[in-house]
Amino acid sequence: MSTSPQAPAKDGWVTLTHVMYALHALSALTGILTPAFVVTAFLTGWPSIIAIVLNYLKRDEVRGTWLESHFTWQWRTFWFALLWLGIALLMALTFVGIPAALVLVVATGLWVIYRIVRGWLRLNEGDAMPLG
Repeated sequence: MSTSPQAPAKDGWVTLTHVMYALHALSALTGILTPAFVVTAFLTGWPSIIAIVLNYLKRDEVRGTWLESHFTWQWRTFWFALLWLGIALLMALTFVGIPAALVLVVATGLWVIYRIVRGWLRLNEGDAMPLG
């Protein structure tokens, strides 16, 4: 279990956090198995949008528990992926920037997958996410 001094979390919140990781993973998987990029499926897929809405709606309920770090980890993943995709779109406005934009989109997709897997594994172990 977590060695964090934070308050324990209710089982229902742990289950909800698993559901949110599963929703994000489903969106990322859609990006892998379809012509969509991982990052675009992650940001525009209904599963991820539902997960991020749940994250914001339930955030106050997990405040002060070790799950708060997972909620923060998830929304940071979502918003930073959106930022990097926006930068890639700006880069793609020029012919010269298209290759760099594609590299950035693929790298962001790999980063999203890493964050989903790392967060979900730590949740399974009952550990908080480092947010430094």
